Amino acid sequence: MKKFLAILCTAMAVYATKAPAADNKSYEVEVPAAKEWVDTGIDLHGGAKLRFTGSGTITYPAPTDNSKFQASTVGSFGPDGLSRGWADLIHQYAVADAGHGALIGRVGSDSYVQPFLIGASKEEYDVPVAGRLWLGINQSLTDASSASGSFKVKIEILDEGLKDDSNAGGPADSSIASITPDLLTKIPRRVSDPAGNPGDMVNVLIVGTQAQVEKVFATGGWMQVDKSVENTALNAIMDSLEKKDYLTMPMSTLFLFGRAQDYGFAHAEPVKVAMSRNHLRVWKSPYQVDGRPLWCIAATHDIGFERDQRNNGLTHKIDPAIDGEREYVDGTLSGTGLVQQREHIAPANALTTAKTATGGEFHSDGRVLVLLLKNN
Repeated sequence: MKKFLAILCTAMAVYATKAPAADNKSYEVEVPAAKEWVDTGIDLHGGAKLRFTGSGTITYPAPTDNSKFQASTVGSFGPDGLSRGWADLIHQYAVADAGHGALIGRVGSDSYVQPFLIGASKEEYDVPVAGRLWLGINQSLTDASSASGSFKVKIEILDEGLKDDSNAGGPADSSIASITPDLLTKIPRRVSDPAGNPGDMVNVLIVGTQAQVEKVFATGGWMQVDKSVENTALNAIMDSLEKKDYLTMPMSTLFLFGRAQDYGFAHAEPVKVAMSRNHLRVWKSPYQVDGRPLWCIAATHDIGFERDQRNNGLTHKIDPAIDGEREYVDGTLSGTGLVQQREHIAPANALTTAKTATGGEFHSDGRVLVLLLKNN
């Protein structure tokens, strides 16, 4: 009998630890057509799981000026939005591959937060890091100014996750012991152009496998850029045929460790991609950290055009406050939930001011962002 009771108590204890919560928390939120984003007031923990159900109708009126550049489809639609048309290619929507006017969401209010499609239903959404839930409509401000109606959204919290806010926006800054002063002295502070002229600052380091690096950038909304003019033309045509925004315009070749970048990634705005985009180049270094490759990144923000002082040609002008792009990279990648540790560290030979290879000046506090990716 004693043995039986012991087995029964053990079984009950196991059940108690694994039993789900008695009731899922549920909320109802209205998203008016005149809004791009609505603050739900719901603060979420990292690792939480949500279910969304959308209903309601929004209407876009027919344009009064018969402009061919208005959205190609008008009328009433539900949370899945309208099928994208040719005219939508010149508009900027938060979720590039979602329907025009679709119900969308995001966790966090910063500009770098990656929004996601909800539509009429989303059975399960995993919250990557802690933050406030916002709901929105995949539309422009112009759309919102004349739209009518609303979506009603039921939000169910299936799992509350970590039940703390310690990972809001990603892990807190902490010392990464394996990034030693000796290792930092081996990393060049700047990249160079094909003629050997020093250029952009190396301002981000990432520790992870090739697959992990590709995954964190893709999850953070970064797109690999085209490597040639031929690819540019082909992809632009294909994206147009599929009524998508073309965001993968190539970037110039720069050098580190005696070779061209391994990757180019961009976070660009549709329509403005030729002049304004967050972009970066990635090189695999000769070094490893705890058995995984160390990747070096030079990240800059194109904000327009200026004269290339090497040849008097036209070139992109970068934002001289270069640390802003470092923090943009931090926000987009740390917000994926794929970063285990991060640290801002100033190397002994920190770079605080310099000029790009084209002659544009930039300045920095000299710190380098280090991201240690989760090893799974």
